[in-house]
Amino acid sequence: MNPTIRTTFNQNFTEEKYADFLVDLNAGLKNSVEFRIAETPVFLTDDFRDKLLQAGEAIIETILKPGFKELSERAIPEKWRVANENGHSHFIALDFGVCKDNAGNIVPKLIEMQGFPSLYGFQVHLAENYRHAFNIPGNQTIFFNGLSKSSYLELLRKTIIGPYQPDEVVLMDVDAPNQKTAVDFYITEGYIGISVVSLADLIQEGDQLFYKTAAGEKKRIRRIYNRLIFDEIESDPDILKTVVDIRQPLDVEWVAHPNWFYRISKFTMPFLEGDHIPKTHFLHEVSEMPEDLQNYVLKPLFSFAGQGVIIDIMDGDIEKIKDPENWILQEKVTYEPVLQAPDGGVKMEIRLLYLWPDGDAKPTLAVNLSRLSRGKMIGVRYNKDFDWVGGTVAFMHK
Repeated sequence: MNPTIRTTFNQNFTEEKYADFLVDLNAGLKNSVEFRIAETPVFLTDDFRDKLLQAGEAIIETILKPGFKELSERAIPEKWRVANENGHSHFIALDFGVCKDNAGNIVPKLIEMQGFPSLYGFQVHLAENYRHAFNIPGNQTIFFNGLSKSSYLELLRKTIIGPYQPDEVVLMDVDAPNQKTAVDFYITEGYIGISVVSLADLIQEGDQLFYKTAAGEKKRIRRIYNRLIFDEIESDPDILKTVVDIRQPLDVEWVAHPNWFYRISKFTMPFLEGDHIPKTHFLHEVSEMPEDLQNYVLKPLFSFAGQGVIIDIMDGDIEKIKDPENWILQEKVTYEPVLQAPDGGVKMEIRLLYLWPDGDAKPTLAVNLSRLSRGKMIGVRYNKDFDWVGGTVAFMHK
């Protein structure tokens, strides 16, 4: 990480500045931020940024290969398969842990991947507030590929709205206003003009969907910017009997289609190779367990936010698994505490966020998200009692 900017930032940091930053971050928002925001952004060196770019490009090449859809067909649970799938995911998120290789070099290692949207709106708002509160130099950016805020938002608009009008596109989640990420929903609404709706707000007439605008007008939905993850309604399987069953053939476009959440996921990782990929195998294909099993983790394919992961494999854990075809055995990734907080090192993860509008030959790496951790795993539940942890964003030289 960039030592010069880090030193300057830490020397000028005060708790008062951080408190003012949080006030400004939440000012004027329809929903306040419900997850912890770190005291600091990340500052990438040019070298590490380039390593991230190379690692991401190699993974995207695999996704672009002919036959990827056939390869990932088994990834989609039949009960959550949605009709009218398109040819590619409009969003790709690649999570890299910041680690140290055997030669002592700081390198990115792939942790997770998603064919699903992330905080594409909130990250812009977050970066602007970091810049204002902490005087981030003007030669630092959160965007890739030469994008600026205006060109990034235009690419986001093109990806989500496409050829339609903003009032013909809705952002939909199961209970949108009460999601932890609702702050991103409403910031996105402000940036590109689409409405935020919940699953229960959808009105079906034949194979068409409608919603009520803020003015009470019934409006046809041409596209759904989908933020609903089926895992979140797994415990309430009857919900689709009381609302529109979105799995059926409907005359609506999806951005991104729900099936891509499964296709580009942990399921994809056994098919990847390279220095930035931890060894990953489908559990049912492992004929002989590694002798150093303590250096591996077990992950269920169909879970999110780290749920169900077995970090320290004990005797009998593998034998207890009844559906090994739905689990992966993955080499442990050891995070290196490279970010220097005032009281020691902090571990981090960088998420590369791609946008892939219809008509483009390949996705465009656009922006990033970062998370800081002192706990055993990255994530809110593992970092409750720490500071200098939580959600943030990485700046790099333009």
